[in-house]
Amino acid sequence: MEMIYYANDVLRTGTDISRAVLAYAGALARRKSSATVDIPVRRDDGTVGRANLLLGPASQLVAEAYTGAEDEIEDDELVDTLNARIKNLDGGSGRPFDEDELQSVDDYS
Repeated sequence: MEMIYYANDVLRTGTDISRAVLAYAGALARRKSSATVDIPVRRDDGTVGRANLLLGPASQLVAEAYTGAEDEIEDDELVDTLNARIKNLDGGSGRPFDEDELQSVDDYS
């Protein structure tokens, strides 16, 4: 599970979902475009609900691991849909977010 910090809220969702949302937000920003995405989230009472996020060039999203005891939220269809949208936005070259390819801020100094 991961927590997505969005506006003044924290949303807990599945790791694959979180990473696909951030990758989609990045693809939208590169195209100076926006879209909404509806994702499953874990509520404070432990139930699963939905959150609708507006993603665009001004979106400031941060995600971090969540180590609570709740089960991972999975939605393979949503992740596949977001990855397809990324691929479409990037002219067929899009791919899912890969944490291993990230560079540290220090690498740019």
